[in-house]
Amino acid sequence: MTNKYPHLALIVAFFMLCMSAQAVTREEVVAGAELLYRARIVEAQSKFQLDNDPAFLARVQRIALGLIEQAKREHPVTAALDWEIHTSDDPEESAFCMAGGKMLVSHNYVNTMDLNNAELAMLLSHEIQHAVLEHNLKEFQEALRIEPNLQKYSFLALEDAVDHDETLMAKLSKFNVEQENQADLEGLQMAWRAGWPALKLAGFFQKLARIDPMAHFDSLEHPAPARRWQAARKLAEELDQIKAPAVPMR
Repeated sequence: MTNKYPHLALIVAFFMLCMSAQAVTREEVVAGAELLYRARIVEAQSKFQLDNDPAFLARVQRIALGLIEQAKREHPVTAALDWEIHTSDDPEESAFCMAGGKMLVSHNYVNTMDLNNAELAMLLSHEIQHAVLEHNLKEFQEALRIEPNLQKYSFLALEDAVDHDETLMAKLSKFNVEQENQADLEGLQMAWRAGWPALKLAGFFQKLARIDPMAHFDSLEHPAPARRWQAARKLAEELDQIKAPAVPMR
């Protein structure tokens, strides 16, 4: 589903976001994500880096849409989200899913990691969980909890602080690492319930650990890749003892 009046929606969103943050709402977070995503898409288009490989775009969309349908079955509220999926040739990108279901996947990242379809499904399912579990909203709420003075500023200022204030980012680090762990495990289970073999899904984390020279160390936002692989493998081994509930999407 796409908005018939995108420019009007963006104008309304901008005025909403200029209001005081106080108690952050789901609507503010989705509107903020829409503005940021649209800016990324416009930038990618201007650099001729958007959706350049039709076959790769089709592959990503086919796998992602199957996972989104599973998310809708498990979390009916997500059916109301305006899901959108694009691909990028930006060498600095990896993959993300913003609040409201706005996704961007790097062709270079997937090629560098040499992801097969199951491993790509794991990457996408992880990102989809960020939208399903409303991680952006919860991060903003946590930021206001630990820094109450941010309530007097606009949501745009809060959003900027969460993304760029190094002191605040350090305070949010443990919280964000926990969210990433949750997206890993919930994403693996949801993709498995959609029919993907669990151990093949977990292969994504094995490759992630292999290519990262800092595989045994947490970052500000992500748990150590080696620990992610260990946790995913353990869960996958448990799931593969259970009959898969569906047929894998290829």
